Amino acid sequence: MNTTARTNRANSRGWRAYAIGAAVVTALLASTACQSEAGGGSHKTGSTKRPGASKPKHKPDDDTPGVNGNGNNAAIAPCTGDNLAASSVREPAGSTEARQLLLTVQNVGDKKCDLYHYPHVRLGADAQGMVPVIENSSPDPGKPVTIAPMEEAHVALLVAGGGRDEYEAKSITLTLHGRELGSKGSDPINVPLPDGPLYADDGQLVTYWTTASGGALDFIMSK
Repeated sequence: MNTTARTNRANSRGWRAYAIGAAVVTALLASTACQSEAGGGSHKTGSTKRPGASKPKHKPDDDTPGVNGNGNNAAIAPCTGDNLAASSVREPAGSTEARQLLLTVQNVGDKKCDLYHYPHVRLGADAQGMVPVIENSSPDPGKPVTIAPMEEAHVALLVAGGGRDEYEAKSITLTLHGRELGSKGSDPINVPLPDGPLYADDGQLVTYWTTASGGALDFIMSK
């Protein structure tokens, strides 16, 4: 074999070795890169996850009848004889006659309650019936009067105004209205009498409930 042939064969073996070495290096670099990326991806996923974090609990819609979101009763109950204290005074104060009275009820319970329309008032056992109402005396027709604990509501009562069929009334009772006009929402409630005798006649009148005593009295003081 001449010198040129030997040289070419040596060069061919050198290039082949170089190519194989380069391929090995490239494969190693690629493998290292894949492992690095896999490790980096795993690290990234772990950094965004909050260990121990629970899923947010679903808050159910509040569909319990009569209860609002705070757990309190949404509707205000009607007043009853058990949570009211009643009283009566002459008007004007110090009057020698008891023709006009202011009847007051106070909420002695621990919750708000509603008074509907006007009270069914009876003056004495000899009364022919309930005291008629002054129709235009409602401060807010159709709506109840709400009183909180220790608050008061009033009606004005004209005891005598007709001058006929006079009799002495020895008792006053009031029966609360129910939600429906004409209904009854309680048993009769005894109202303490003012000092002195009480003479009633056929001119009796009563107003709707209100929290403004002066507003109620305006309807009867001129009668």
